[in-house]
Amino acid sequence: MNKRAVVIRESSLSDSQAVLNLYKYVAETPGGLARLAFEVTPVYVENFLSAASLRGLGLVAEIDGEIAGEIHGYSPEIFCFSHVLTDLTIAVAPAQQGTGVGRLLFAEFLRRVAEDRPHISRVELIARESNTRALAFYESLGFVREGELRGRILNADGSLENDIPMALTPGSGLSSMLFS
Repeated sequence: MNKRAVVIRESSLSDSQAVLNLYKYVAETPGGLARLAFEVTPVYVENFLSAASLRGLGLVAEIDGEIAGEIHGYSPEIFCFSHVLTDLTIAVAPAQQGTGVGRLLFAEFLRRVAEDRPHISRVELIARESNTRALAFYESLGFVREGELRGRILNADGSLENDIPMALTPGSGLSSMLFS
């Protein structure tokens, strides 16, 4: 079977509807996103696409002209965090999960950060404790757990769980690529 080509490119506001559809679909999948499907709104998507364009980086992965994945991160709007890319979020269509699309998006994201944003010395994300697959994936990319935020996540069933902050810094796994 022929493997379909994945095209990775920078995201733009013109991708808003396709990214909105992707995020809603992924949010409906258990463990897909922290946001519930009803919380994925046009304003939410437009805000992160704009922030990534202005203060960070956003990429989409296309297969046969359809957006199959998206990743973004951006710096907060205050100087003391200008060396940080935060709120790193990735969404990959459920049918493409486990096919390497997410790893390709992350690799290209980190490559572009290293080459085009030399002032960035920290890339961070947060994952819920129960999402063991995502935690293992992020660790395989060199992200390091930096503790836990106890009881931070309120699940739809009313239970609480921990959020796990993770970062890629000069002392972590892929630092040779990102911070050489």
